[in-house]
Amino acid sequence: MSDASPVVSLFVRSSANPLVSVLIPAKDEAGNIGQLVGEVDSALRPLCSFEIVLVDDGSGDVTAAEFVQCCTALGAPAQLIRHQVSVGQSTALSTAARHARGRYLVTIDGDGQNDPADIPALLRQAQAMEAGGVHFCIAGFRHKRMDTEWKKIQSRIANAVRRRILDDGVPDTGCGLKLIPRETWLRLPYFDHMHRYIPALVRRLGGRIAVVPVNHRHRTAGVSKYTAWNRVWVGIVDMIGVRWLTRRSKQPVIAQVEIIGEI
Repeated sequence: MSDASPVVSLFVRSSANPLVSVLIPAKDEAGNIGQLVGEVDSALRPLCSFEIVLVDDGSGDVTAAEFVQCCTALGAPAQLIRHQVSVGQSTALSTAARHARGRYLVTIDGDGQNDPADIPALLRQAQAMEAGGVHFCIAGFRHKRMDTEWKKIQSRIANAVRRRILDDGVPDTGCGLKLIPRETWLRLPYFDHMHRYIPALVRRLGGRIAVVPVNHRHRTAGVSKYTAWNRVWVGIVDMIGVRWLTRRSKQPVIAQVEIIGEI
């Protein structure tokens, strides 16, 4: 996997690793990014240490400049990674995760339809789940979708097909707002479109899934990059591959570890 010759800029207030890294994949989202960054800063600054990691996936507009300007004005700790050419949302998120420094990774779409005000609820759920093991995923559920009727129909079809094939325990895997420990993410297999199957891939590790209802908003700028074709039909092949991975995985139960001599 290539980062397509990224350029990395850092605006970090502290050398200490933050608790949360907010990962934003974006292509041609000027007009949305500035407001989104401000909302992330407002939601997290009173609660915990954080950083914002934006991967500009080959934008042809001023997405990156808007991000830098807003982070600088707010004093928000951030990283900007720019892909030379567009390689898709999954690869953009993978790039962001590998550069992120936080204990928890929060993914959020760059179009502004996810509400950063919901991130604290995901964090509260994460703290409740930590005692049960290292691997888990908290998935947002857009219980009141603010999309066209046609787009809602597409999403219902996609979710029905996914549940039939994967039975991953989530009603709305298309919601971009999710929380996953960085340690868990780095153990997930990478492939194109993998961001749509994160809950199923976490369950493959023996991890637990929680669902949190979240807000959903109208897009105010730009256009959607998704259609019925790339949401459903192309994804069927990916779902079959994820199902195969899941069925072929084994989680050993360690009965004992014995250390002899010095290590």
